Order: sequence, then structure tokens, then C-alpha cells
Amino acid sequence: MAIFKTPKWIGQVRDTYRLTAPLDPAIKWIIPVTFLGTTAVLTGFGMAVGGWALIFVVTGWAWGLLATAYVFGRRAEKAAYGSIEGTPGASAQVVKTIRSGFFVTPAVEVNKAQELVHRVVCRAGVVLLIEARPGSAIGQTAKQKTARWVGETPITEVFVGTGEGQISLVNLNRHLRKLPKVLRPAEVTDLRRKLDAVAGGSLPIPKGPMPKGLRMPRR
Repeated sequence: MAIFKTPKWIGQVRDTYRLTAPLDPAIKWIIPVTFLGTTAVLTGFGMAVGGWALIFVVTGWAWGLLATAYVFGRRAEKAAYGSIEGTPGASAQVVKTIRSGFFVTPAVEVNKAQELVHRVVCRAGVVLLIEARPGSAIGQTAKQKTARWVGETPITEVFVGTGEGQISLVNLNRHLRKLPKVLRPAEVTDLRRKLDAVAGGSLPIPKGPMPKGLRMPRR
């Protein structure tokens, strides 16, 4: 006798909701309001206009689900990133969620103040993720060491955090994707291998309170 199994994606949504709700209590009412509001507006529009717009009467609930999924995903992502904001090494873990094209070497520079620099090689060249305030000496040190090996390849400094002149974790991947692409994929591979060989790898990352069981969303 076949036993009905809950689809895997339903379990993933349930788990994500359970992790997000304590971090973002408003999601408990935002989700149903988004679904009902979107469905009602589109259904009402279809009935009022008529003609081809009547399709919204039939598909209003589907559009409601689509809008709800988008809102839920965005708030879950924001809650996940917000929960580890300020944790040493968090920016490197966030960039690792990008599916391809970005190669991260965590903690190429670390100091006693728990400021860190992570090296990212991508089509934009070399990006230094600096978990420190803009102007911190650790960023300049990392840039000088990297410049010895990369020639004319651009080196971009990105200061990560929530202060002025910094990029928050929730906006970090989007910011990196928007950087100008100056290298071909083959050049990225060559540069990454060269830096791994001559510029050194990761140093020990200071330990911080990373939340247990919270998965970083993939984009």
C-alpha cells in the first residue's frame, strides 16, 4: 500500500517559516494579507473591466500565490541575513551562496579587533570584502598585498556592515553582481589559481555566535 509523502518543497517552506517567524513576527499576518489582497484586487479588476481582463478573475488566486511567495522569500532572506549581521566571517558565507562565478577565500587578513578581509575573484577582478569601517588600515594592507600579484586587474574594496559607506549583508550579493565585468571566465580561473598559489589562503576566523539551524537563502 502506497504511503503519501509530503512533497520536499512543502517541508522546506515549513522549515523556513519556522525559522523566520521568531526573527520577523510580522510575517504571520503579512503572508495572508498579501495573498488575500492580491487575489481580491486582481479579481475585482477583472470583473470591473471585463473583456480579456476577466482572466484575472480565474487566475487571481494564482497571482496571489505568486506575490505571496515573492514577499515570503524576500522577508525570509532579510531575516536570515539580519540574524548574522556583524558576525565575523558572515560576508564570506553570504557570497558563497551565489551559484557560480564568484570564488571566495575567507579571512586573508585578520586583526585583533576581529576585523577581517575576504578575497573574492570574479569577472569584476578582485573584490576585497572588508568587515570593518571605511578607512580601516586592514583594508589598505590587504589591497597592497593583493596588488603585488594581479597587475592591472581592478581591485575593488567593499566595506561590509550597516554603517555609513558600508554594504549590508542583504544587499551584498546584489551589489557584487552589478560590478562591471572586465575579465573573461578563463581569465577569472587563471587569476584565482595564481592568487591561491602565491597570495596565501585563509587565516583562522575569530569565533562568533552563528545561529544554529538557519540556512542562508540561495539566489
